[in-house]
Amino acid sequence: MKKYLFLFAFSISFTFQVFAQDDAAELAKKLANPIASLISVPFQNNTDYGIGTFRGSRNTLNFQPVVPVAINENLNMITRVVLPIITQYNVTGEGQKQNGVGDAVMSAFFSPTNSKKLTWGVGPALLLPIGSQDFTAKKFGVGPTAVALKQFNGWTVGGLINQIWSIAGDESHTDVSQMFLQPFVVYNWKSGAGVGANMEWTRNWKASRSVVWLNPTLSAVTAMGKQKVQFAIGPRFNLAAPDAAKADWGWRAVIVLLFPK
Repeated sequence: MKKYLFLFAFSISFTFQVFAQDDAAELAKKLANPIASLISVPFQNNTDYGIGTFRGSRNTLNFQPVVPVAINENLNMITRVVLPIITQYNVTGEGQKQNGVGDAVMSAFFSPTNSKKLTWGVGPALLLPIGSQDFTAKKFGVGPTAVALKQFNGWTVGGLINQIWSIAGDESHTDVSQMFLQPFVVYNWKSGAGVGANMEWTRNWKASRSVVWLNPTLSAVTAMGKQKVQFAIGPRFNLAAPDAAKADWGWRAVIVLLFPK
């Protein structure tokens, strides 16, 4: 953990040396907006400890590429994929280990290009059952997704939501009816450094169970050679979960590769 904190602190100081403030501030502002017109490739790593009865641990690396596509002068489509890569120990039983890939969620947000007061986007979300045996619902799902946010004086405040229902798949597996809600707030300085937090609430309507995480983070925009990058790091707090799945605590580290036009 100390090594990651040192690298993060170094990246913040390096920001001032590499970037003009206007460039860093503009990139940080776009990154705070999930539907900004910016190609980015985030690698979000979550490590959680003290899970359930056997005090297990889980590492989840979310690969989350975001690609905007201009439909016309007035409308963008922002595509986003979340693919989890998971390794866990002592979660399903003492001494047991599982690793593999989880099911992917693909979203497409249609958003006006000239939103002045409120930035928003709506579209479909798809559950793609491509996961490994231990981490798949074996169901294809579909539903709506939406995001709305406001940016002012360095602040970004908003929220993202989706609801997915299964419509096909293995009949021996339980049907999916799941909501994901993510309110978020970020403040960015002109240097490109930022502080913020989000809450991730996943609701399984079939099982009447919720999992809620609070994720505060510090972030910075810098460059590695010619490659523009954002780093973020912070703790994770599991506010609610079934007893068998609840973690004591965790931490999040994020590297985002940026490809501004």
